[in-house]
Amino acid sequence: QVQLVESGGGLVQTGGSLRLSCANAGRTRSTYAMGWFRQAPGKEREFVARISWSGGATYYADSVKGRFTISRDNAKNTLYLQMNSLQPEDTARYYCAAAPVWSDVAGRYNSWGQGTQVTVSS
Repeated sequence: QVQLVESGGGLVQTGGSLRLSCANAGRTRSTYAMGWFRQAPGKEREFVARISWSGGATYYADSVKGRFTISRDNAKNTLYLQMNSLQPEDTARYYCAAAPVWSDVAGRYNSWGQGTQVTVSS
């Protein structure tokens, strides 16, 4: 397992943008994919986006497709989530995670950060 550290969250108005970062996202022997999840109060943690180690494959939840972009800089061991056209329903705590498999199921991810809060005001 690796210690992941998210940053970049904050308060933004509807239609605004934020870029989240996840440090220490370097590959370990068991890392195949990195993902972003989010959890709003009273709701289950939900998948947002994932990316393969090489960055050649990405996958998004329908709710963010076309607005969010996941990327990684392997030289910096950093994972990113660029979020554009933010809406109030995007308000949640965002987590980065690492998995040994290609999956959008939170239970398949074995390393997690503490999360960063994103709040979108209407």
